[in-house]
Amino acid sequence: MEKKGSRWEVLRFGIILLAIIIPFRLFVAQPFIVHGASMADTFSQDDYLIVDELSYLLRDPSRGEVIVFKNPDNPSQHFIKRVVGLPGETVSVRGGEVFILKDGQTLKLAEGYLGSANQRDAYAVLAPDEYFVMGDNREVSWDSRYWGALKRDRIRGRALLRLFPFNQVDYLPGQAEYQNL
Repeated sequence: MEKKGSRWEVLRFGIILLAIIIPFRLFVAQPFIVHGASMADTFSQDDYLIVDELSYLLRDPSRGEVIVFKNPDNPSQHFIKRVVGLPGETVSVRGGEVFILKDGQTLKLAEGYLGSANQRDAYAVLAPDEYFVMGDNREVSWDSRYWGALKRDRIRGRALLRLFPFNQVDYLPGQAEYQNL
């Protein structure tokens, strides 16, 4: 009789565990493995991240946050990039520098990701539901400079935790603060 009771306890524990894990995985956080070099040196190939899918249900993405989103050309693929331009702004990339037209002022984005001036120039006026995103390794990143503004409904979430490699475990990895904007 005791075996039947222990089986029931194990089964009950399994059901409770699944009732917690499945909704958490579906609606709160997802694992994400970095592929490619577009976010180097911030992220490397095979970095293991946890993506927060809940925050953007409560608020909009901010400039400097690292987001994961559906590829605009192939929704089955996911990309990771940095938010550079926000809805309603005008973004201009010229000679390796990023400029934001906001509230009638043009401000140069002060950041250390630009690399050389041998980058693609771009210009975008962002609609109320659009963002301009760029990889940190600007010379190799396929981003808004190529395919245009990113629609809000494509964004899955923000990089919340880096769990691997173990020597780089971090909360909100790669998030940047832009003081002049």
